[in-house]
Amino acid sequence: MPKVLLVDDDPSVRSALHRRLSEASYTVRECGTALGALRAVLNEPFDVMVLDLHLPDLDGLEMLKMLRTVSALPVVVVGARRDERETVRVLGSGADDCLVGPFSVEHLIARMTAVLRRAASGTGGLRPDVAQVGGLTVDAARRLAALDGAPLDLTRKEFDLLEFLAWRPGVVVPRHELFRQVWLREYRGERTVDVHLSWLRRKLGESAVEPRYLHTVRNAGVKLEAPAASA
Repeated sequence: MPKVLLVDDDPSVRSALHRRLSEASYTVRECGTALGALRAVLNEPFDVMVLDLHLPDLDGLEMLKMLRTVSALPVVVVGARRDERETVRVLGSGADDCLVGPFSVEHLIARMTAVLRRAASGTGGLRPDVAQVGGLTVDAARRLAALDGAPLDLTRKEFDLLEFLAWRPGVVVPRHELFRQVWLREYRGERTVDVHLSWLRRKLGESAVEPRYLHTVRNAGVKLEAPAASA
């Protein structure tokens, strides 16, 4: 049963998340301050931290930088602003993932599961520069992507979309969440996501009818996963 440290200064938010995460079989420890969270990490083992940046005693990003000097504990930051520069700052400060609000608890759990999977696979708690899913590699720092060693010629948003999914292999992400996290705006039924997915599939040499990496899950969303090994 994974143990999560929930860091948020709002008791009502902590209580609601505590209840839902417990129902999802997480063991939850709550903390309302940055310094309290740092003490908890030094004194207890945790599998993942869920961190809200708005804390009363210390800026959340400063707290995250301090944490990284003593621990590689996976961290999912929640409630960040819909601003690309803010997302870059959060990830650059040592977060493993960043979830822009508002968000569903189900999506938070999916992100936590993906982070825990990466940690268990040996990549460690710190977010690496390069994600690899089968023969697909995505270099976040240099903004380069390649398929089976061949560079992919992607537009900015195609890369952003692919990068977002590549850090969450096997996780089904709803279209409205993709739009919110990649385009940083509220989803209002636009076909923008489907159009970019179609362009991305073409560059990956696949189609919606015959997918290899990008899979549409009916009435749920989209996931990126490695093709099944040939028999």
